[in-house]
Amino acid sequence: MSTKLDRRHFIAAGTTALAMPFVVRGASAQSTWPARQIRMICSYPAGGQTDLLARAYGEFISKQTGKTVVVENKPGASGAIGTAEVARAEPDGHTILCSISTTYIMNRVVMKNPGYDMDKDLTLVSVIPGAGLLLVANPKTGIKTLEDFVAFARKSGKVNFGTYSAGSAPHMTINELNKQYGLNVEPVHYRGEAPMWTGMLEGTLDAAMGSYTAAQSVLQSDRGTVFAVHSKKVDAIPNVKTLPEQGATSKFFTVSGFTGWAVPKATPQPVVDRLAELCVAANNDPKVKEVLATFVLEPAIGFKETNALYQRELPIWIESAQSLGLEPA
Repeated sequence: MSTKLDRRHFIAAGTTALAMPFVVRGASAQSTWPARQIRMICSYPAGGQTDLLARAYGEFISKQTGKTVVVENKPGASGAIGTAEVARAEPDGHTILCSISTTYIMNRVVMKNPGYDMDKDLTLVSVIPGAGLLLVANPKTGIKTLEDFVAFARKSGKVNFGTYSAGSAPHMTINELNKQYGLNVEPVHYRGEAPMWTGMLEGTLDAAMGSYTAAQSVLQSDRGTVFAVHSKKVDAIPNVKTLPEQGATSKFFTVSGFTGWAVPKATPQPVVDRLAELCVAANNDPKVKEVLATFVLEPAIGFKETNALYQRELPIWIESAQSLGLEPA
């Protein structure tokens, strides 16, 4: 792990050294961007959270620039298929990726060859920090706090805990709780949140973890009790404490994950800056606000803030992911 981080710092230093000629070279690109239709490749299926964010922000960018933004869904391989296509695209700002932290961070750990290298091939432009993920227990367990959960797990010996995929934030959360409290919680991996919450509705899971919006089917039918949130409070349930507030100590419980936009690495910095500005300005658009509210998400942040968040969270995600012991596929 240390080797990767050192290499990234070396690349960052080289980028800084080249900053001045890079900006000069890209100055003319800023005045002409966008010169034609923009392709925004969403590396997850149509109708999901990532897709709806891509379309809402894409529509705003189109209105502001006067150029059509076409959203193309290229799902598969945890976002790697669409991401690899953007990484190979012409670095002129006319091909943009919309994806999530799994694609930007986790794939480097769980895939031998995802088809792209985040350090060499892509530049993050703007991200929407992740919302607080809910930890929900079957009411039959009597779990209402993290302390209750630990006691139940110790008494039961085995707990079936739903995740929406291997290597996901819920999977890493289980691993970290097992390590801290000496538990034997079993991850039950589903192909997405919808089937996972169906498992909770059917009573086959003792607990599960996922987004506030997707969990509503369970919560509104009184088939689940929220006993914690992962790393940040959820405004709709302010009385539910985070895992750190309840005594969990893993650094992984300080990260949020994100959804965001990236472009090919050599895209001129003025174009990157302009695109980031548009993403931030879109936060005030009524349609964008509606989508953000639907998924209880924060607004998009700027280029500098985005990369500060990425550099801060990256080593924590990698360390936690590597501790799962998953063999790269």
